[in-house]
Amino acid sequence: MGLVSSQDYNDSSPFCSWPGVFCDSKQENVVGLVASGLGLSGLIPDITIGKLEKLRYLNLSNNKITGLPSDFYSLGLVKSLDLSFNQISGVLPSNIGNFGQLEMLDLSGNNFSGVIPDSVSSLSSLQVLKLSQNGFQSNVPSGILNCQSLVTVDLSLNKLSGSLPDGFGSAFPKLESLNLAGNKIVGRGSDFAELKSLTNLNISGNGFLGSVMGVFGIPLEVVDLSQNQFQGHISQVHSNSSFNWSTLVYLDLSENELSGEIFHSVNQAQNLKYLNLANNRFSSQSFPEIGSILGLEFLNMSKTGLTGQLPSDISQLSNLNIFDLSHNNLSGEIPLLSIKYLQVLDVSNNNLTGEIPSSLLEKLPWMERFNFSYNNLTLCASEFPPATLQTAFIGSMNSCPIAANPSFFKRKEAKHTGLKLALTLAISMVCLLVALLLLAFGCRRKSRTWAVKQVSYKEEQNISGPFSFQTDSTTWIADVKHATSVPVVIFEKPLLNFTFADLLSATSHFDRGTLLAEGRFGPVYRGFLPGGIHVAVKVLVHGSTMTDGEAARELEYLGRIKHPNLVPLTGYCLAGDQRIAIYDYMENGNLQNLLHDLPLGVQTTEDWSNDTWEEDDNNAIQNVSSEGLSTAWRFRHKIALGTARALAFLHHGCSPPIIHRDVKTSSVYLDHILEPRLSDFGLAKIFGNGIEDEIARGSPGYVPPEFLLPETGSTTPKSDVYGFGVVLLELITGKKPVGDEYPDAKESTLVNWVRGLVRRNQGSRAIDPKIRGTEPDNQIEEALKIGYLCTADLPSKRPSMQQIVGLLKDIEPVVHQSLNEKN
Repeated sequence: MGLVSSQDYNDSSPFCSWPGVFCDSKQENVVGLVASGLGLSGLIPDITIGKLEKLRYLNLSNNKITGLPSDFYSLGLVKSLDLSFNQISGVLPSNIGNFGQLEMLDLSGNNFSGVIPDSVSSLSSLQVLKLSQNGFQSNVPSGILNCQSLVTVDLSLNKLSGSLPDGFGSAFPKLESLNLAGNKIVGRGSDFAELKSLTNLNISGNGFLGSVMGVFGIPLEVVDLSQNQFQGHISQVHSNSSFNWSTLVYLDLSENELSGEIFHSVNQAQNLKYLNLANNRFSSQSFPEIGSILGLEFLNMSKTGLTGQLPSDISQLSNLNIFDLSHNNLSGEIPLLSIKYLQVLDVSNNNLTGEIPSSLLEKLPWMERFNFSYNNLTLCASEFPPATLQTAFIGSMNSCPIAANPSFFKRKEAKHTGLKLALTLAISMVCLLVALLLLAFGCRRKSRTWAVKQVSYKEEQNISGPFSFQTDSTTWIADVKHATSVPVVIFEKPLLNFTFADLLSATSHFDRGTLLAEGRFGPVYRGFLPGGIHVAVKVLVHGSTMTDGEAARELEYLGRIKHPNLVPLTGYCLAGDQRIAIYDYMENGNLQNLLHDLPLGVQTTEDWSNDTWEEDDNNAIQNVSSEGLSTAWRFRHKIALGTARALAFLHHGCSPPIIHRDVKTSSVYLDHILEPRLSDFGLAKIFGNGIEDEIARGSPGYVPPEFLLPETGSTTPKSDVYGFGVVLLELITGKKPVGDEYPDAKESTLVNWVRGLVRRNQGSRAIDPKIRGTEPDNQIEEALKIGYLCTADLPSKRPSMQQIVGLLKDIEPVVHQSLNEKN
C-alpha cells in the first residue's frame, strides 16, 4: 500500500503553505518537513522525500510507515531525522553513514533487526542517538566510538549482546544520558567510570557483574542498575568520599546479588525521590536512617534483611507514593505513616504486631494496592469485602477483641422467644439496610472524584483512537491512533516510559468524575500516574500556533522554571493537536475557592469562628481549616506576597521575561503547606497572540483597561500588575471582581468601587469585616493603597512587580503563635 497523505495537503496551493512544510527564505526549497501522527501508512514511494535535496529536518514519527524509498539516503544535508514509532522493518543499511551532518537520529519503536551498522562511525556530528524498542542484535558496534559529540544514547529494549567496545567509557566526553536497559549486554560497572559528564544511567536487565564502585564515581542523578548480577559488599560505597549523594534523584539497585549492610550514606541524598534496593543479599540489619529524605516518593526495601522495629521518623516521609517493606523480619507496631499520597503499601511477611492504625485503614479503600498478610497484626475493621480479606489480610491476622456485655448472659423468661427473635432480626435487618444506604450515599458525596473506576494500564494496551472527551462547556479530541505509541514526558522521571494510555488510566478516560475545573486554557483533570504520582492534567484545547517540536521545546523550557511560589510543570504530552500539560497536584485548591466558595471538602456550612492557625519556624502554616485561614489578614498577606514574588521572578528573573497574561485568584493555588503557588505561567505563548483576545473576553473584572482599546498592541508585564492588583483587592475586601454587589453604574466592578473609596479617603470601608482587628487596620489600608497603584488606568503609572514585593514586605505583619493569643 502506498503512502496515505493528509487531507490538509492541497495540491492547488503553494507547497510552502502546507501544514508541517518549512521552506527557506526564498520560499523555493523545503528545508523542514514535520508529519508526525498523521496516520501515514505503507511504503514511502520513490521520487518523493528523496528529492528534497535541501532538507534539514524530517519528522515522520508516530505513523504506520513500513518502508523507506531507495533514494532516501541521498538526503546528505539532514541534521535531524525522527522516524520513531512506525512499523519499519528489515536491517538498517550501511547507507545511514551518508547522513554526515546528522545531529539527531531517532528510529525507536520500529521493527528493525540485524546489526547496528558500523557505518555510524561517519556520523561524527551526532548528538542524540535513539534506537530503542527494535530488534537490533549482536554487539554495540565499535564505530560508535567515533561519535564523540553524543549527549544522549538510548539502545534499550533490543537484543544486543556481548560486551561494550573497548574504550567506550573514554570515548564520549559530552555524554549525559545512557540507556542500555533490556538487552543481554555483559560487562562491569567500571565500564562507565570515565563518563564524567553522565547524569542519567540505565543498564537494567542486562548481565553486568562485579562491583558497583565504578558507577558511584560519577555525579549521577538517575541510576538504574536493577536486574543484573552485581555482587560484592555494598559498604564499598561508604568509603567513596568522591560520590556526591546530593545530586542523586533516582536509585534502583534491585534484583542483584549485593551483600553487606545497606550504605549509611544514603541519608545524605536529600534530593532522592526514588529508592529501590529490593531482592538482594544484604546482611540482617536495622532499618536505615532515611527519615530525613523528605522528598522520597518511591521506597522498595523488600527482601533486604531488615530486622527490629520501624523507626518513628518514617512518618516524616510525607511524599511517599509507594512503600514496600515485604519479606523482611521487622517487628513491633506500624508507626503513624503519612498517608496523603500513599497509593501502594506492602508490609506482608514480617513479624509486625498490634493494631493497624485507624487512619491508615480509612485510606486503604482509595489506595491502588495494599498487603498486610502474614504478620501478627490485629484487624479492627470489618468493612472490607471477603475478596480483600483473603488477599491482603491472610495468615496470622488476629481478630479485633469484642468486649462482652454481662447482661447478654442473664437467664430470661422464654415467653414469646421465637416471635421476639424474629422481630429483632427483622428490625435489625431494616436498620442495617438503611445505614448501608446512608453510608453509601455519604461516601459518594464525599468522594465523588474517586467513585470513577480506575482502568488498569494493562487494559489500555490495545486501545486505539482517535479519542473524544466531553466536559460541561466543550468537547475536545485527541487524534491519537494508538494510546501506547504517544509518549508522556515526565521531567524528573525520565526512565518511566509513560504513554497516553497511562493518562487515560490515570484520569479514567478523562471522565467528568476526575474533572477539577475548566480554566481559560481548557479542562483540568485529577489523576494518579503509575507509581502513585499525583498530578493535575491540563488539556490545552485552544489551537496552538506552534508545531509539535516548538511546543515540546517551550514546554521543556517551562519545566525548567522553578520557584517556591510557582506550580511546577511536571511533564507534558503531545496528543495529536492537543498539548497536555502535567502539573504537581495542589491538594488545597485555589484562592478563588478559599475566598468565595465553601471550604474545601466541606458540604455544609458550619461555624469556624474559634479556629486557630499556627506557623512553624519556617513560616509554614499548619493545623488549620480553610475558613480559619481566610479570617486572618496575616495569611492573606502571605498569599499576596508569595504571588507577587512569583510574578516578580517571571518578569525579572527569566530571560526573556515571561508575561502570565491571566493573573486571577483561580490561578493561585495552595500547596500541602498552604504556600501560594501561581499556575499557568508561560502557557499563553504556546498559543500565540490570539489567546490574548480569548483571555480578555473570558476574565471579567481582571481585564486591564488597555485591553479594551482597539489600538492596543501586545501585552506587557504591566498587564500582569493590573491582574495582581485585582487579586490583592479581593484578598483585602473578600469581594469578587464583578457581581451584583456593585449596583452603581459608575462603580460596577471591585476596582472601580475600591478606587472610588480611596479617592474619597474612605478606604477603610472596603476592608473585609472578617479580617478587621486581626492586625492593625492601618497595615491593611496600606495594602489597599498598593492595590490602588496596581490598578491604575495607565500602565506607566503602575509599579513593577519587583517594587510591589518591596512594598508588601514593608507592611509584613509580625508573626504571632496563634490568633487566640492575641485575644
